[in-house]
Amino acid sequence: MPGRRREKRGPAAYARTARVNEVLREVVAEALERMADTDDRLRLLTVTAVDITPDLSRATVYLSSLPSPAIEALAEQRRELQRIIASQVRMKRTPLLEFESDPAVAHGLRVEEILRALRESPGDDDTDGGGDAGTR
Repeated sequence: MPGRRREKRGPAAYARTARVNEVLREVVAEALERMADTDDRLRLLTVTAVDITPDLSRATVYLSSLPSPAIEALAEQRRELQRIIASQVRMKRTPLLEFESDPAVAHGLRVEEILRALRESPGDDDTDGGGDAGTR
């Protein structure tokens, strides 16, 4: 019907975005793995998540770490990655890719650091570290 505009909001729109995020994550991860065979700067990159905008025009690809050489390589390979997405994912338009380091990884490392410091604090009574290693 002309003039009738349908907007999806709520759970249906979220489910679609979540599905697109997961498909893009898989496609980009596989492509980066293949590209790493020819470009050492892309080795050891792990795609942790993808977050696409509601209008599907931009997608942020989160990586476990993002060293400077990898940033340069990703900038050079952006168009190729978008071409791969266009060939493997059926979408009206291919989203513009942006790359960021996943903040969750940094937060997890910080939590581990805090827990390690708590275990090694000098106020602990259990200095043998074993707990069960005492006399029976």
